[in-house]
Amino acid sequence: MKHWDEFLAPYKQAVEELKVKLKGMRSQFELENCHSPIEFVTGRVKPIASILDKANQKNIPLEKLGSELQDIAGLRMMCQFVDDIKKVVELLRKRNDFEIVEERNYISHKKKSGYRSYHVVIKYPVQTINGERKILAEIQIRTLAMNFWATIERSLNYKYKGQFPEDIKMRLQRAAEAAFWLDEEMSLIRSEIKEAQIEFSRKTDSTDQE
Repeated sequence: MKHWDEFLAPYKQAVEELKVKLKGMRSQFELENCHSPIEFVTGRVKPIASILDKANQKNIPLEKLGSELQDIAGLRMMCQFVDDIKKVVELLRKRNDFEIVEERNYISHKKKSGYRSYHVVIKYPVQTINGERKILAEIQIRTLAMNFWATIERSLNYKYKGQFPEDIKMRLQRAAEAAFWLDEEMSLIRSEIKEAQIEFSRKTDSTDQE
């Protein structure tokens, strides 16, 4: 495809706008002095080489990238607890500045590799000098433990080009279960963790004011 800069420009715009909007959700919780289900937000536009690789894997012709490749624009929302993910999804469903076109729950239905995350695919309107253009973007919502595992798995996947040695595959699956149980244990002491964080924040604020 020619003119990649022109093709990717609205995706870059969408990522920057969505990062501001999704981070704004966290700020609103902070202003109300209540627990934010959102720990932090990141975003990126898929590199051209990755776009071409995925298009080749899924047999998507270049002229249909915009309509069939859902994650050229990608956002990640990190949460402390698994229950926070449900709250974030509900918040996204209530928004009227984009349309949700698909949801994929890899937490209740993990992938064979052990991957867990909640994916929300949206159609987001980008305002350009040539008028409005609606593009697809994918928002991944996951806990910090899930994200740590996914980051390591992605690096290893790149190294082995998807063909993991059996021992690495087994260790990754065990690590995925360990991350799952970590989330479970943290959920059981959630109230104590939140109380400790509030107390820590108060002490930090009072120290800063001295």
